[in-house]
Amino acid sequence: MKWTKRIISATLALALVALLAWSFMPQPLEVETAEVSKGAFVQTIDEDGRTRVHNRYVVSAPLAGRLERIALLEGDGVEKNAVLANISPSAPALLDVRTEQELKARVGAAEAGKLRAAVRVERVQVALLQAKADYERTRKLASDSFVSPTKLEADKLNVTLNEKELDSAKQEVHVAEHDLDVARAALIQVRNPTTNSNGKLWPVRSPVSGRVLKVIQQNESVVNVGTPLLELGNARELEAVVDVLTSDAVRIKPGAKVLFERWGGAENLQGRVRLVEPSAFTKISALGVEEQRVNVIIDMVSPPDKWQAVGDGYRVEARIVIDERADATQVPVSALFRDGEQWAVFALTQGHAAKRVVQLGPRSGLAAIVEKGLEVGEKIIIYPGDAIKDNAKVKVRAKS
Repeated sequence: MKWTKRIISATLALALVALLAWSFMPQPLEVETAEVSKGAFVQTIDEDGRTRVHNRYVVSAPLAGRLERIALLEGDGVEKNAVLANISPSAPALLDVRTEQELKARVGAAEAGKLRAAVRVERVQVALLQAKADYERTRKLASDSFVSPTKLEADKLNVTLNEKELDSAKQEVHVAEHDLDVARAALIQVRNPTTNSNGKLWPVRSPVSGRVLKVIQQNESVVNVGTPLLELGNARELEAVVDVLTSDAVRIKPGAKVLFERWGGAENLQGRVRLVEPSAFTKISALGVEEQRVNVIIDMVSPPDKWQAVGDGYRVEARIVIDERADATQVPVSALFRDGEQWAVFALTQGHAAKRVVQLGPRSGLAAIVEKGLEVGEKIIIYPGDAIKDNAKVKVRAKS
C-alpha cells in the first residue's frame, strides 16, 4: 500500500514538473507566409500629372485697332480659315516708322517660323523612315524568334508616334504659312493707310481646325499689334506632362511604356514617353521640402475614342515603366529586412525560421527580384517582427 502511494506521488510530481517545464517552454510564434514565385515583373515610377493639348495656338491681333466683341466661347469648334474676330484698323500716324518696323520684324519672324517648321518636317520624315526600317528588321527577327515580342511592339509603337509627330509638324507648317500671310497683309495695311478710309473690318482667321481653349480678349476694346485674343487647339491631340524627381528621371528613357490609372474611365490608358525635358526646376513638396523635379512628356497611345472625355488640364495618375521582365524570381517586399549591409528574409523550414541572405535586383512597390539566395516555391515569412530570430520556432497563422 505504501509503495502504491509513493508511485502515485512520484507520478504526480513528474507530471507537475512536466507541466511547469511545458508552461515555461517558448511557444511557437504565429507568422504569415508567402511563396517565392516566378512570373512577370514590372518596375514603375508612379507620379501624378496633367493632360494638355499637344499643339496650342495663340491667335493674336495682326494690327492695331478696335476689336469687336468676340462671340466665340470656350469649347466652341472652329474650322480652318474661319473668322474668329474682327478688327477695325486704326489709321496709322503719318510716317509711323516704329509701327512699320514692328510689322517688318513680325514678317521676318514669321518667315523664320515657316523655315523652322519645314526643317522639323524633314527631320521627322527621316526619323519615320528610320523607325519603319527598324520595325521591318525587328519583324523579320521576331518571326524567327530572335527578338522578344516586347521589342517588336516597341518598334511598332515608335512608328506610330513618328507618324503622329509628322502630322503635327505638317500642321505647324500650315500655321507658319498662315502667320506669314497675316503679317505681310498687316504690313501692306500700314504702308497703304488709305485702305482704312472706308471703315472696312479686318477679319482674324483661324490657322487650324480645332476648338477654342480660352478666350483671352472677349470684350470690345482697342488692341495693339500682337495682343493675344484666343487660344486654339485640337482636344483629340492630347499629351500628358508628369513631373518626377531628377533622381528618377535619369532612369526614364524615351519610348518607355506608361499606364494611366484612375483617370475616370473603366480601363487603364496607355502612353509612351516622348521626351524627358533637359531642364529641371525646384518644387516645394507637401511636407515643405525643396525638390528638384523635371517634366516628362508622354504621348497618348490608346485610341482616341477611349479617352475622348478627357480634356485639356485634366489630372492623371501615371505609372512609367522603367524595367519589365517576363520571367523573374520575386518575393514580396514585405518579407525583406536589412541584415547589416545586406538584405535578408526568413524562410520557413520545418517549423523554424531560417535567415537567408539574398541578392536583389530591381524592386517595385510590391515585389523585388531575387537573383540569388532563394528558390522558386520556398515559403518565406512576411512582415517579420523583432521577436523572430534565426532558428526560432514558428507556426503559420490560420487564415480567417
